[in-house]
Order: sequence, then C-alpha cells, then structure tokens
Amino acid sequence: MQEKVNNTSRECLRQLIRTRMASRQAMQRFLKNIGADITFEMLQIMSCLWYEQGISQQILAERTAKDKACLTNLMLNLERKGYVCRREDTRDRRNKLVFLTEEGERFRRCMVPKLQEYYQRLDLLIGEEKLKQIENLLKEVQHALETY
Repeated sequence: MQEKVNNTSRECLRQLIRTRMASRQAMQRFLKNIGADITFEMLQIMSCLWYEQGISQQILAERTAKDKACLTNLMLNLERKGYVCRREDTRDRRNKLVFLTEEGERFRRCMVPKLQEYYQRLDLLIGEEKLKQIENLLKEVQHALETY
C-alpha cells in the first residue's frame, strides 16, 4: 500500500515553475510584438547594466542566474548587436567589465517606457495589492528553500 504524500508543497513548487515559464513566454511575446529583436535572456543582461555599468561577467552571471557558458553566448550576441562592450579590468586582468555602448543606451531609452507600460498592464490585470502579497509570499518561499 502506498503512503499518502502531502502534495501541497510539491504543487506549490510546480506552480512556481509554471508561473516562471509563463512569465518568460509573455515577455518573449512582448519583445517580439514591439520588434525589440532581443531575447528575454538578453533583456535580463541589459536590465542589469541599466542600473550598474562596468560590472564583471561573474556578477552578471550571479544576478541573472546564468552559467558562464550561457552568459558568454549572450554577451557575444549583445556585442554583435552593438549594445554592450567588454573591457579588461585594470585591477584584475583576468576579469572583463561590461558596459553599455551608445547603441545600448539608445535601446534602453526606447525600451524603458515600453516596459513601464507592460508592467502597468500587469498591475491593472492582477492588482497592486495582490502583487505585493504575492511578492511577500514568494520571498517567504525563497527564504524557506534557501534555509532548508
């Protein structure tokens, strides 16, 4: 006879994964619809650089949860598009620091208002109060998983 297993946490984690996938797919559709010609993953890298330039690839990898191979590929694609450049770190020649180019800055100026509209629409669809509750609950789940 099989033991009954509590499925609540399992189903919650499955829903987190499905929600993450839906979020990524929705953003990918949005980027395609506005003709952004970049992937969700590239946008993650660009978004980090919008807040802090001259950071190492290691920091970018950590902040976007990408492995080194994936990040290297993303960086090459962003360099081909002319959005970023990598420069040697004068303090540690083994590291490359990543910066937005002028083209990358133009892209940022174009994207920020469109992304604001995207998030405002989500605020209207779900409601700001619910989103705050969801954020707090997700932080609790994250903390529980990290300290498990």
